Amino acid sequence: MNLQKLVCTYKSKPTSKLKSNILREALPLIKSIVSKVNHPGTPLCEREDLINIGATGLLQALESYTAEKDVKFNTFAYYRIRGSIIDYLRSIDELSRTNRARFGAAQQAISILQQRLGRTPLDYEVAHEIELTVSEYQALLSNVQQRVAFSLDYDQNPDTESSLANRLEDHSFDLPDQVLISLENSEQLQYALKRLPEREQLILAMYYYEESNLREIAEVLELSEARISQIIGKTLLTLKSELKELVLA
Repeated sequence: MNLQKLVCTYKSKPTSKLKSNILREALPLIKSIVSKVNHPGTPLCEREDLINIGATGLLQALESYTAEKDVKFNTFAYYRIRGSIIDYLRSIDELSRTNRARFGAAQQAISILQQRLGRTPLDYEVAHEIELTVSEYQALLSNVQQRVAFSLDYDQNPDTESSLANRLEDHSFDLPDQVLISLENSEQLQYALKRLPEREQLILAMYYYEESNLREIAEVLELSEARISQIIGKTLLTLKSELKELVLA
């Protein structure tokens, strides 16, 4: 019996056995969603933890789903599962005031160094400017990439018709993606993108337009996933600095 039939049977006559069968049938869907979600490698979000969180989202979807909804259960559940995982990741991603200040300082330093050097500054140059070690600065860049990966998700929830981006919006800090979203189709963004080094243009194209994950990009460019994450974070900060200057010009 497929997932849709199991759900319809359960909704007409719910039993614990049917619920277990639904969970088992939907497990590949949950695992697939987990594999596509960008998440920091911490003890609080190992793969099995996220699968369990996804299972909780599935069960919540099962209870709120009705046959009258003009959508199949696996589509309806997809957004509940993913939403549960993203909400959990957001709950453990507490960005300290120190890091918020560092984001702003890094963005300003990139802008200043670009004008001073006439090129995109290297990691150690920005780190020196904001008085961080290179490893601390690179960790900060990875943090940018991870947070933006969440907030750029515009999949529509068929139940609430609201985007995950809206649900995850952080009003306490102006993230780099907010400028990119507002200027997505503008000439300013196109101009800023063309000024990026070829490698950065390729990485952004693969990540945002081809929807490649960090591992796939790393394999193509023969770099580590961590380094790709850092490059994306730095590129977003660089773009935001350039777009701010273009808008004010």
